[in-house]
Amino acid sequence: MKFGPVSVQEAEGAIVAHSLRLPERVIKKGHRLVATDIADLRAAGIASLTVARLERDDVPEDEAAATLAEAVAGPGVRVEAPFTGRSNLYATAPGVLVVDGPAIDAVNAVDETVTMATLPAYRPVAAGDMVGTVKIIPYAVAGAVLARTLELAAQGSALLQVTPYRLRRVAVISTRLASLKESTIDKTLKVLRQRLAPTGATVVADMRVDHTADALAAAIASVDSAEADLLVIFGASAVADRRDVVPAALEAVGGEILHLGMPVDPGNLLLLGERAGRPVIGAPGCARSPRENGFDWILHRLLAGLAVTRADITRLGVGGLLMEIRSRPQPREGGEPELDANGHDGQGEEP
Repeated sequence: MKFGPVSVQEAEGAIVAHSLRLPERVIKKGHRLVATDIADLRAAGIASLTVARLERDDVPEDEAAATLAEAVAGPGVRVEAPFTGRSNLYATAPGVLVVDGPAIDAVNAVDETVTMATLPAYRPVAAGDMVGTVKIIPYAVAGAVLARTLELAAQGSALLQVTPYRLRRVAVISTRLASLKESTIDKTLKVLRQRLAPTGATVVADMRVDHTADALAAAIASVDSAEADLLVIFGASAVADRRDVVPAALEAVGGEILHLGMPVDPGNLLLLGERAGRPVIGAPGCARSPRENGFDWILHRLLAGLAVTRADITRLGVGGLLMEIRSRPQPREGGEPELDANGHDGQGEEP
């Protein structure tokens, strides 16, 4: 592409590089000049202007943006019509955004004229949410550059896709201690239902048992009759060790602990397990709060049917320091938890 100042007499057919305000109208940047434009420029006393001229192998910005956007869009993603060298991508249904980060990095590294941006990988999205955008920087891109980005986009699976939520039936077991009010458990279930609502999942079992390994093990075994897809356990006290009540109960009935703890705060004390082909989450205390925490990150992946491994969890540390939940029982900077308007802490308890 040629770019630079030319006289008005030479400008017909070229693309205006910068918007021009004339006495009667504005010629916007990106506009291809025609004879009437040239006449108006002359009448306005403009002798020269900066333009772009495409060469034989160049691909216009809108065409290039749309072509690349279509190439990277996978299942659950639609491409909007391009404008000013930009083509946006949107989710077609609720789900979890899956991104091929290395491939997108490779596309962005091909040439400075082509860029692509996305939401973070594994972000929960709703239908209609923008999940990515392709932007061509100049008014055209060399055909060879576009061809190379398309080659990269064609390698392997789709670079950008939305995996729809698949798990619909959630069983919940809450354990009790004398220090934990029943109203706190009620509020916890209310918050969980609010979390599940955008995913289409519902609570199909709400069991409450004593905070002992035997009582919890019996409850876990009984989940089979509820035909649940996922089990969430809210312990009355946080899991401090693999031999604690929640992990011990899970293993007692043939379950497996896949990982305990995660480098996300709030959310450090999450337990991930499995039993009878069913994912099991031992929820951290912060999951009682509606604010985003590590529990959300794992819950949404599992509801979308995405596997979560120990390696997946240990890679969450960069970006895993989330906004503090000031009412949590033990703030990360120490001190006492802040109380809500009713004088309760993050567990719904009075201090």
